[in-house]
Amino acid sequence: MGIRFAMTLLCLLARDLDARPISYSGASTLMAFSNDIKNSVYYHYSPTYKYSLGVEFVRDKFQKKNYASLRFTSLLNRKNTQHSQRNLYFQSGISFDEPHNRFYGIQGDWETRRWYSGFNFKKLDYKGVNYTEQFYQFGVAPYIGEYGDLHSWIMIKSRKNSFESNWSTYPVLKFFKGNALIELGYSKKTQWDAHIMYRF
Repeated sequence: MGIRFAMTLLCLLARDLDARPISYSGASTLMAFSNDIKNSVYYHYSPTYKYSLGVEFVRDKFQKKNYASLRFTSLLNRKNTQHSQRNLYFQSGISFDEPHNRFYGIQGDWETRRWYSGFNFKKLDYKGVNYTEQFYQFGVAPYIGEYGDLHSWIMIKSRKNSFESNWSTYPVLKFFKGNALIELGYSKKTQWDAHIMYRF
């Protein structure tokens, strides 16, 4: 009930959303993530469409620690065609408390109005413990919405981190309208994988 209410509220508040780690020039984005590795809240500001600067507050479930990081994301490459768009980003972060605690990685996506594919690879260093996180995601829109409609995607996501030997693959539903997005996935192994975003 709570999840349905939150999704409905976000959709009613919304206008023009593009689910990217960098926004249009002068815009801000607020995101929340929750999965088996962490809970976090992340705010970023985009001075231009080419990069964003932000702060992330993290509850690390593996290390059982709370910390805050300064984050920087840069658009490395973008290709627009009449029917599709491709993006490649560099992402990084460094802890305010411990400069040795940091991460860097790449993130990419390609999509049409019907099809979506994306990936993320991140290398993290936390007090000398190095590990990686990665995922691949593929999806299809069951209908083609018009501008301003509620848009939906049915996806498959496959995740792995270096603490686990096997991939976890599970279904994901994504909904967005205007400035609001919600993405929810679940598996017995990783439990809930949730992402909520609002752009303003």
